[in-house]
Amino acid sequence: MSDNDGKKTLGVRGGGRSGSVKQSFSHGRTKNVVVETKRKRVVVPKPGAGGASGAGGGKGGPVGGSGKRPAGISDAEMERRLKALQAAKAREADEQAKREEEEKARAEERERLRAEKEQKEREQREAEEALRRKAEEEARKVREAKEAEERKAKAAAQAAAQPAPAEGEPARKTRDAKDKAAPARRENDNDDRNRGRGRDDSGRRSGKLTLNQALSGGEGGRQKSLAAMKRKQERQRQKAMGGQQNREKIVRDVKLPEAITVAELANRMAERVADVVKALMQSGIMATQNQSIDADTAELVIEEFGHRVTRVSDADVEDVIASVEDKEEDLLPRPPVITIMGHVDHGKTSLLDAIRQTSVTSGEAGGITQHIGAYQVTTKDGQVLSFLDTPGHAAFTSMRSRGAQVTDIVVLVVAADDAVMPQTVEAISHAKAANVPMIVAINKIDKPSANPTKVRTDLLQHEVIVEEMSGEVQDVEVSAQTGQGLDQLLEAIALQAEILELKANPNRAAEGAVIEAQLDVGRGPVATVLVQKGTLKQGDIFVVGEQYGKVRALINDKGERVKEAGPSVPVEVLGLNGTPEAGDVLNVTSTEAQAREIAEYRAHAAKEKRAAAGAATTLDQLLQKAKDDENVSELPILVKADVQGSAEAIVQAMEKIGNDEVRVRVLHSGVGAITETDVGLAEASGCPVIGFNVRANAPARNAANQKGVEIRYYSVIYDLVDDVKKAASGLLSNEVRENFIGYAEIKEVFKVSNVGKVAGCLVTEGVARRSAGVRLLRDNVVIHEGTLKTLKRFKDEVSEVISGQECGMAFENYDDIRPKDVIEIFEREEIVRTLD
Repeated sequence: MSDNDGKKTLGVRGGGRSGSVKQSFSHGRTKNVVVETKRKRVVVPKPGAGGASGAGGGKGGPVGGSGKRPAGISDAEMERRLKALQAAKAREADEQAKREEEEKARAEERERLRAEKEQKEREQREAEEALRRKAEEEARKVREAKEAEERKAKAAAQAAAQPAPAEGEPARKTRDAKDKAAPARRENDNDDRNRGRGRDDSGRRSGKLTLNQALSGGEGGRQKSLAAMKRKQERQRQKAMGGQQNREKIVRDVKLPEAITVAELANRMAERVADVVKALMQSGIMATQNQSIDADTAELVIEEFGHRVTRVSDADVEDVIASVEDKEEDLLPRPPVITIMGHVDHGKTSLLDAIRQTSVTSGEAGGITQHIGAYQVTTKDGQVLSFLDTPGHAAFTSMRSRGAQVTDIVVLVVAADDAVMPQTVEAISHAKAANVPMIVAINKIDKPSANPTKVRTDLLQHEVIVEEMSGEVQDVEVSAQTGQGLDQLLEAIALQAEILELKANPNRAAEGAVIEAQLDVGRGPVATVLVQKGTLKQGDIFVVGEQYGKVRALINDKGERVKEAGPSVPVEVLGLNGTPEAGDVLNVTSTEAQAREIAEYRAHAAKEKRAAAGAATTLDQLLQKAKDDENVSELPILVKADVQGSAEAIVQAMEKIGNDEVRVRVLHSGVGAITETDVGLAEASGCPVIGFNVRANAPARNAANQKGVEIRYYSVIYDLVDDVKKAASGLLSNEVRENFIGYAEIKEVFKVSNVGKVAGCLVTEGVARRSAGVRLLRDNVVIHEGTLKTLKRFKDEVSEVISGQECGMAFENYDDIRPKDVIEIFEREEIVRTLD
């Protein structure tokens, strides 16, 4: 760098000279800048460096064509750098060539794909053009044939219109002309027929129907189906062989009940319904296929068609499900069915929980079993046991009775601190009536007040002699809380089952008993069935009591879907057309028609039986009943429950309430949510509506508010029976009444640490209070009842939230909450009630 280049430079330590430079700017401004001028560094080449300088100074060398070698670089280093530079250039040239080849290959691929696409489009256009030409050709042929027919018809009309020529020469000429034209006409007719036949054949065998063919189909008229052409060919073939061969008439034995529909009669004769209707019309009877005719008329029709008549009664329809005795070689071992029985609160369900290692008691209202539960348990030894858990309350006597009818072994649970109670005696009576072996489980042995000896002594009064008292009934001391004696109890059950040698034939049509039935809002009628014989499979057609259906799904006691259920297996059956009665027998039939016929017969018979029972009264009896009713006050009620067994138990309990002066009358009982129809019936009768584990839907609630109908909700049968007793007797003390103050709908569920599941809710009616009680409703059925753990508005804990606002709720000791569930908020207050 020169000394006067005017640029600011950095100085070299120990060298250079300092100075100042005056810089000029716009508008006459100047500035003095101190600069330091470098002195050129003189590098003295080492000896022998001249050749290396020449070698590295070429164009493209490390010094970039300066012709000079950098200082301090040896020949070997210079040689290495040259080689590295040449290798880099070679790599760069290779990469460039590779990129060019790849680009060329991509361009060729694009060109090939474009050519293939153009080829496909061209072929598609040619195919469409060919189809269009073919359709136009067919349409042209149709038009030509039509025009030829019109010309022939026109010529025939003109020939018919011309007067007959006089005899003589003109007439002879006319006949000659006709004779000459006849061959030509026949040839034209043959051509037309050939064209028409070719058209039909091509139309039937031309493949897929195109748009042009469909649009031009109106010109050629309606074409014959392939089946019609085959029938025509068959007729022509039979005609050519010398006439149609009449098939031999099949004579059938037709079972004829007292009344039968025309369609069913035709089905049993294997005749067409239209032919049967025609035969009835000829006899002067106008009937459609869905109308019923009497047996005498049906017999005349059957004889007219040449079949044989077998008269049967209506009851014979059940012969198809008559019990068939299984052969000894077809029987296989099956699990035993054990029923847990005993007095209320003696620990039946808790004992079963300990065996199942689950918690069912917490799911029952008040810790009381309201329904018959069916479960399967596999022991440590691998043996499968089927358990039925029956309620112990007196109102469920009939339910326990059904449990005893389907069971193999009864486990009688008696609390060691309470001894034998009234329902214990009932359970003993049921077991003896069913002739079922019994095992006594003395529960609560861990309590200090336990006295198992007193239990054994009390059982002697009821002819139950345990082994310790030199009897044959096994007894085991157990504790559901600590698990003491559970293994001994299972061993006793296994021993008893081994003595019984329980067997069943799984390879036959299934037969079972309905343990419980309910109407589920989402799934429809659901029946808990214990299969006793055969194997119940998905898709089976069955009849159960007055209902029938097809197995849509089978759900085991764990809530899992299964394809089939063998003997001694309890399952929930979906697919019924109505809710059966608990205790009804399920039978599998071969056809749906059989199942429907049996169900209709049973329903008709039950209806006639009820009508006969109501009509079997004399005039004197009616007068006496009216006189008795004047002196008896009735309390009418309407009952709706969640399952059939509970409804039946409530009705039986209501019938026992009353005396000579007052009684309870159940106007109607049913299964499912309380509806507007129930409210209308209650209003007309002036009675309250009692809901047991169900709720009224929105229209029913509105109707009840407008009409002043009282709806009472219960979840424990004790409270229901006690309240009705107090209302009937007039001895009503202060009663706890529930006032519903609000409803909230769950919109979303969140998981919060240290809290659990929190429901994001919208208060839809009234208010939500932190101090109030809450119930969780799912499809208008009570799922949980308890209190709130927290009630928050945004992040603040609040005492209440009004309607239309959102809030967060968490239940105390309960996490099974889902979106769209409804939270019912209520407060309890004590009021004094009086009879009207």
